[in-house]
Amino acid sequence: MVTQCPIQPGHQYTYKFRIINQEGTLWWHAHSSWLRATVYGALIIRPKLGHSYAFPFPKPQKEIPIVLGEWWDANPNDVESQALATGAAPNNSDAYTINGLPGDLYKCSKNQTYVLNVKKGRTYLLRIINAALNNQLFFKIANHKMTVIAVDAGYTNPYVTDVVVIAPGQTVDVLLVANQPVGSYYMAARPYASAPGVLFDNTTTRGIVVYEGAASTTTPKMPAFPAFNDTPTANKFYTNLTGLVVGPHWVPVPTKVDKRMFITVGLGLETCPKNTKCQGPNGTKFSASMNNASFVLPTRLSMLQAFFSNVGGIYTTDFPSRPPIKLDYTNSNINNNNASLFAPKSTKVIKLKYNTTVEVVFQDTAFIAVENHPMHIHGFNFHVLAQGFGNYDPSKHRKMFNLVNPHMRNTLAVPAGGWAVIRFRANNPGVWFTHCHLDVHLPWGLATAFVVENGPTPSTTLPPPPADLPQC
Repeated sequence: MVTQCPIQPGHQYTYKFRIINQEGTLWWHAHSSWLRATVYGALIIRPKLGHSYAFPFPKPQKEIPIVLGEWWDANPNDVESQALATGAAPNNSDAYTINGLPGDLYKCSKNQTYVLNVKKGRTYLLRIINAALNNQLFFKIANHKMTVIAVDAGYTNPYVTDVVVIAPGQTVDVLLVANQPVGSYYMAARPYASAPGVLFDNTTTRGIVVYEGAASTTTPKMPAFPAFNDTPTANKFYTNLTGLVVGPHWVPVPTKVDKRMFITVGLGLETCPKNTKCQGPNGTKFSASMNNASFVLPTRLSMLQAFFSNVGGIYTTDFPSRPPIKLDYTNSNINNNNASLFAPKSTKVIKLKYNTTVEVVFQDTAFIAVENHPMHIHGFNFHVLAQGFGNYDPSKHRKMFNLVNPHMRNTLAVPAGGWAVIRFRANNPGVWFTHCHLDVHLPWGLATAFVVENGPTPSTTLPPPPADLPQC
């Protein structure tokens, strides 16, 4: 209901789009209810044939998508529907998967373990995608280090690490050199759970990296993992990423900022409707908001169609550039401010002139609990200038901005109890959903949208809807 009405049962729709200044790994997924729990896949953008460059790193012998997912022993849409009806948090997943297979740590899946066969001395490009619905993940391979060379289809300076931290919606490309003694080694993923006291699926999925010549009776080695709540390790990974300035498709950081925004993100509560019983805290329903506005999707027309046809009443353009009340956002006693805890429901968006350069500070809040929120903006890549903990203070934290070689992403993990700053140029006309990629938070209202007006030329103007656009 943002860029389109959903594809109706029994119908089809063909997406046509242009790839601009992106190379590497992205992914596609459903965006209706919790369908993306299973409806997803890798989208790999390779260097253009005939260019004078290929990869800006030694060519690997093989490329392998590593898609991390979640599994429920139930219909995920039913899990979501039950939670929304009761106002409670939804049930957690029952397993994680690597390329669709849970691995041998779960009951009934001993023979459903992904195997990656390698040869000693060779280099492999692993295209890691976190397609999990609600969990950020640590990913490791026993006894091996990995070299990060791209995130979200943007090249990075090589960063050597023994652990990858990846939030839902994010991709990380790494080079794996098979440089260990011939044998078998587990690759595994398990949660990074940043919210204190919040229940999560604390299981582990694993596959096996098997060297050519390894004995079939070899017991694979298991990697040692950080603690589930190891925020320092997550922060170290994210803050060590920098952009590859000399690589293809590098976009310099815009220096002149036209619009600055300070946006709080976090959970809250909603009053239980009359004559109903809710199972959230103290008989309420869980909610979420940005700048004290809890987002509600329209129901009768998509926002993009309303924008193109100038139809009123679908959304309003009064999303605030700052929260209405200044608070000690990361203080655990913030819940005492009940007015901000119960954010009103609305469909407020941010309207931008074409080519506006926007700088956004995302600030986590301690309502309910501090948590690492993966914030995703459709339609744009953005530079990640800085991130830190506590309340953002421009007098101190602007000195931390990397304006030389910050990495670019489309999904940013805002630190638990902290902040992050991004900058991008709004040069893509249309309506672009901006939301937390933990899908449990999406229907609760942790979202808004950027509405970018048309530019001055035909190529910078939103094209008319295709003939087969789904209708509501």
